[in-house]
Amino acid sequence: MKFTVDQHALADAVSWVSKSLPSRPINPALHGIVIEVEKNKVHLSASNQEKSSKADFSADVTETGKVLVSGHLLNEISRSLPNKPVTVQLDGARVLVTAGSAKFTLPTTDAETYPTLPEIPEITGVIASDVFAKAVLQVATAASKDESLQKYTGVFVQIKNDTITLTATDKYRLAICEIQWEATHPNTELTALLRARTLEDAAKSLTTSKTVSIYLTPNTAKEHLAGFVIDGKSLTSRMLNDSYPEYSKVIPTEFTSTAIIEVAPLLDSVRRVALVTDKTIPLRLAFSPNRLELEAGSADGKGIGEEGLNIVLQGEPITIAFNPEFLMEGLHAVGTAFVKISFTTATKAAVLTGIPTADGKEIDNYKYILMPTLLPRK
Repeated sequence: MKFTVDQHALADAVSWVSKSLPSRPINPALHGIVIEVEKNKVHLSASNQEKSSKADFSADVTETGKVLVSGHLLNEISRSLPNKPVTVQLDGARVLVTAGSAKFTLPTTDAETYPTLPEIPEITGVIASDVFAKAVLQVATAASKDESLQKYTGVFVQIKNDTITLTATDKYRLAICEIQWEATHPNTELTALLRARTLEDAAKSLTTSKTVSIYLTPNTAKEHLAGFVIDGKSLTSRMLNDSYPEYSKVIPTEFTSTAIIEVAPLLDSVRRVALVTDKTIPLRLAFSPNRLELEAGSADGKGIGEEGLNIVLQGEPITIAFNPEFLMEGLHAVGTAFVKISFTTATKAAVLTGIPTADGKEIDNYKYILMPTLLPRK
């Protein structure tokens, strides 16, 4: 096995597949990256059994072959090589990597010991990568980090014709986003539950291309897989084998008041006032015409923080309390200069939506629904 390739092309491909390397694999072979060299083409692959990544690139191939090398070591080496043509060559039981005067020798393992990776499903549709990435990151912020609540660690994907709906919840807040895409077949209806962490990693990595192709197995398939493909790179992930809770009933549709607030000053105020609390202590927000008063803490605790902001309130005044961390994450997620917060009562969920300008039109394809906490005693 021997090939020569541009350093950037090698480093980019190795970096991509390295994202699927496990930290503590049960199978020692999963520590590695498989390098398979064919005529004028090199294929790299890695897996952690939950997800697998593949990358292809063109190269000047002298000799074909297949080998398994340490993934983390290959990633570190390929990134640090000088910007010169890189030659990768199998020499007995070792792989030589050279670029200019830099030379590295890596031990190899029999590639036949590597488990067979799942094949990518049939293509389901295509979407603009930036649109997909933004929606995933907006929604995934509401997914649970508690692995004991498996279904809540996922993003629920619903596909109906040319619309994708992404939903995530940790039971304390819920994020939902609708985006348009090009389905491969008309009358496409599918659902999938994917790990939020995996989907976030994919979204961040897929923006190097204008579009991303999405592949999903039918709901009737024995093995439920999702795949994402851009420019010679693919990520395949196993779906979570769990049903998703019915969530539509928790989304309010009627409101008694709405507040329009500039996001940046509100974020700063929440961050400052919350300094006297920990993550479990609620933040009190009192909305009145043209004014919002924030308060957190207690006299017998770390102290009390207070701050006021000018706002636009339509409807009835309301005093409500939120987890400050969840509120800040929602404000970041809307991704606009202004936020519209809609209320019913102090004990029911509030809805955050984005507004580009103070008098602009509400962007209603994304909603962040936040459950209030009990109002702290003053």
